[in-house]
Amino acid sequence: MQINDKSGVTEYKASQNRYNSMKYNRTGKSGVLLPAISLGLWHNFGFIDNLQNGRDIIRCAFNLGITHFDLANNYGPPYGSAEENFGTIFKQDFKSYRDELFIATKAGFDMWPGPYGNWGSRKYLIASLDQSLKRMGLDYVDVFYHHRPDPETPLEETMGALADIVRQGKALYVGISNYQPKETQEAAIILKNLNVPFILHQARYSMFDRWVENGLLDTLDKNGVGCIAFSPLAQGMLTDKYLKGVPEGSRASKNMSYLNSDTVNNNLEKIIKLNAIAQKRDQKLSQMAIAWILRQPQVSSVLLGASSPNQLKENLKALDNLEFSTEELNLIDKIVS
Repeated sequence: MQINDKSGVTEYKASQNRYNSMKYNRTGKSGVLLPAISLGLWHNFGFIDNLQNGRDIIRCAFNLGITHFDLANNYGPPYGSAEENFGTIFKQDFKSYRDELFIATKAGFDMWPGPYGNWGSRKYLIASLDQSLKRMGLDYVDVFYHHRPDPETPLEETMGALADIVRQGKALYVGISNYQPKETQEAAIILKNLNVPFILHQARYSMFDRWVENGLLDTLDKNGVGCIAFSPLAQGMLTDKYLKGVPEGSRASKNMSYLNSDTVNNNLEKIIKLNAIAQKRDQKLSQMAIAWILRQPQVSSVLLGASSPNQLKENLKALDNLEFSTEELNLIDKIVS
């Protein structure tokens, strides 16, 4: 896809104040600082979406100090299209800012047909990253993740491929995603022995999904690895969208694979009670949900999607109030338990 230069869009020059208000957190025990809020391109950046809207969102993000952009080989739809669109936008607007950006991609889910387009083999991971770099027009990514554990491929092979990717200069750091604590510990030992900079674990985490608190955060802390949380708003449930039930046209009304009307209705009472706490904090529910995750010292960044610049700006206001009283935390625990 191409951006139409006759559309009247002005040449992009980043805001000179872009680093004035963003909070940056150290990633584990590495030298990397990540913005407290990062931009994920899972939705709204594929070929089915409006490319100019995606361009506006990324411009807005960087102007507000978001330096970290998260992709994967199969983001779209179709697969690969989010990376290709990002590459178009990068070439047009961000090439001169490359050293200010921290760009991630991943491989681990199905990407192309046959036995070599899925999971965690050396062949798949190296081929996938080569394709990703071409789509994005990059010489390297800042971090490359294995997207999910592979129950069949030896962990030594998968981690060895990540190590060689770093040695080849195709990634500066490596990460893993969706690994359980035991698998994470095993991966950390292998990567440490290979002298590979393992700095991030990307995990699903929200008030409604707290599995990372059952050992993963402690494992990451022990190994000096940061956590970056995805789906912090529980696919939209932790927003004001569903306070009065499931509106027509919403994601839940379409009964998509990650969210359906039954899930929303089963959690509606909790959503309403959480929203009342947020209102007392002078926050929207979404803002409180983001702040609640960032209270964890192991969390380096919260990964947000955005359908518009205004939505992104609204969620960034979470950073205006990150403090929680003991009473608030206890009440939230009581509601969501």
